[in-house]
Amino acid sequence: MIDHIRGKVSYKEPNLVVIECAGVGYACRTSMQTAAAVGAVGEEALLYTRMTVREDEIALYGFSERSERSCFDQLNSVSGVGPKASLAILSDFTPDRFALAVAAGDYKQFTKTKGIGAKTAQRIVLELKDKVAKSVQSAGLPAAPMTVGSGNLEEAMSALQVLGYSQGEVAGVLATLDPSLSSSELIRLSLLQLGKNMFK
Repeated sequence: MIDHIRGKVSYKEPNLVVIECAGVGYACRTSMQTAAAVGAVGEEALLYTRMTVREDEIALYGFSERSERSCFDQLNSVSGVGPKASLAILSDFTPDRFALAVAAGDYKQFTKTKGIGAKTAQRIVLELKDKVAKSVQSAGLPAAPMTVGSGNLEEAMSALQVLGYSQGEVAGVLATLDPSLSSSELIRLSLLQLGKNMFK
């Protein structure tokens, strides 16, 4: 199993990065977020990898963060969701946004990704919700950059962190709330719950 590859970027496009290591170019299929995070051609890069072997194809997938690779593995475990669909979702979602959407049961977020219908989105949430919610509450969200302002959950997360709460504390509470609520209501309810948790 190849855990990661470190070398110079010899070629890149939106969903593909070729890393040259010891004279061999490894073509890694990536999300658009990883492709954007990797440096320019000629610069050194590190990608965490996952290899899939099928009858007609052996493919290597690369990720800029271990947390993104973990999301890829979780998505691939869902029936009917393959590597291509997984990369499409991860092109639209950072690992923290992915975890929040699944833990909150907000399947409609995934239908915004091209090629992901309502049934597939519901299956993703149904099959991963318990697993993701437990990891969010016990360990916090993956350490990945958060896009503030991309949704009410993200706005609430950012505001509560400014108030001094950790990402893990906030994620565990937000995962239990209705994501359709306004950011101000999410913040209010979170503060109430966080206050109760302090005295447990």
